[in-house]
Amino acid sequence: MKLVKAYIRPMLLEEVYKALRSEGHCCITVFRGEGAGQYTDPDHAHGSLQFPAMHSKVVKIEIAAVDEDVNSIIEIIQQTASTGSRGDGIIFVMPIENMIRIRDGEEGPKVIE
Repeated sequence: MKLVKAYIRPMLLEEVYKALRSEGHCCITVFRGEGAGQYTDPDHAHGSLQFPAMHSKVVKIEIAAVDEDVNSIIEIIQQTASTGSRGDGIIFVMPIENMIRIRDGEEGPKVIE
């Protein structure tokens, strides 16, 4: 089991979500944020009183997946979220030790099936 975290441009979230759904990857969590780093798009970076450093708005998508779905998820995000410009984002993949559904205590991959 893996956790896929992707930081993408907010304007592409709906398109990425629709592409994931169409391939059967239904369950995602989305966070809105701001970040600074090598992935920041200099043409869309801005400062603010709350975050004075130049930064970009980002959306973080988190998807828990069984190992055999990870490559498909990564490919969909890469293809759908890419504009070919700096600032398109980054994807992280991490192992998940266990999953436990709170409602009934079910454990393991069945939780996300």
